[in-house]
Amino acid sequence: MDFPSAPSSFYAFGSCFTFLVLVLVQPHIASSALLLGLKNHNNHHHNRRPFLQANQSTCALFMGTWVRDDAYPLYQFSDCPFIDAEFNCQMYGRPDTDYLKYRWKPTNCELPRFNGLEFLLRMKGKTVMFVGDSLGRNQWESLVCMISTAVPRSPTQIIRGDPLSTLKFLEYGVAVSFYRAPYLVDIEAVQGKRVLRLGDISGNGNAWRGVDVLSFDTGHWWSHKGSLQGWDYIEMDGTLYQDMDRLVAFEKGLRTWARWVDTNVDRTRTRVFFQSTSPTHYNPSEWSAGAVTTTKNCYGETAPMSGMTYPGAYPDQMRVVEEVMSQMSGPVYLLDITLLSEMRKDGHPSIYSGDLSPAQRANPDRSADCSHWCLPGLPDTWNQLFYTALFF
Repeated sequence: MDFPSAPSSFYAFGSCFTFLVLVLVQPHIASSALLLGLKNHNNHHHNRRPFLQANQSTCALFMGTWVRDDAYPLYQFSDCPFIDAEFNCQMYGRPDTDYLKYRWKPTNCELPRFNGLEFLLRMKGKTVMFVGDSLGRNQWESLVCMISTAVPRSPTQIIRGDPLSTLKFLEYGVAVSFYRAPYLVDIEAVQGKRVLRLGDISGNGNAWRGVDVLSFDTGHWWSHKGSLQGWDYIEMDGTLYQDMDRLVAFEKGLRTWARWVDTNVDRTRTRVFFQSTSPTHYNPSEWSAGAVTTTKNCYGETAPMSGMTYPGAYPDQMRVVEEVMSQMSGPVYLLDITLLSEMRKDGHPSIYSGDLSPAQRANPDRSADCSHWCLPGLPDTWNQLFYTALFF
């Protein structure tokens, strides 16, 4: 495939100009028609999140408070060899442990305590796959820790790869996998450049067929820019763009995912979950309620916020998720962890990540990781909710 140029600011497939000319042309922003389609998302920045109708039951699982519980954590980092260095906060010197001692208490019920053996017995002979970005890997590692520490003598087999990693519980025939697909839709290398194809998911999707439980997440990578950006060009409807409104791109990609699920997943044999946006904590003004603070991010935070609301804005991405999911033809369970995670400004690796050098750890203002989560930690609650949604 060639990368042609066009006389306007966008590029269409099929033209015959050279790749060099393409690189020199200015970026193109997505069409006004698509932007208008998200007008309501961009014009409303509510601090209070709406109540979601999709998951109503006798228990509002995702509305509640964090309460201290000395019976937590559910496992120790030293008992789980599957935790990556970037999430292993206790191993890499985090001095406090109070952040491990909180349990999520829904407003009008109690969550069932996670039982790893029960999970294996109920899922015997089946497969579970998390699909998405590093937050999905965060959750996958949490779940395999929660299960494996419950059956420490049961044989396992770990296969780590990219994009697919799998832990098999051999005695039970259960496989728990993570498939790395930060945008869910496909990225292809073309002439040495990464092309994000908003309308194509077939490459990734082939790996998801036949799985018994699928849990998807995407979000953070859509807003990355500069050296963190995961693509060089975006392809949409046969046209290449150097950039576009990121919320438009997110919606387009998510609709491609929704069509794939509706077309290819038999909901009578496969349970489908979508995990809501995992928040970051890089802006103390979101949780300091106007108080003067010397912190620049989550570094030094050791306790969750109290109460049942978060003063920061409700993520625009979640409004897109709700709209897209409302138009799907089959059921997808929204694991709505955004609000309860927003309250956990204390749960990030900060500088206690094995991915950071000593020099980086000495400069928390620039290096603290306030995106991912410590293990043990908050993702264990995500999985307790996942377990509840699966079996109760």
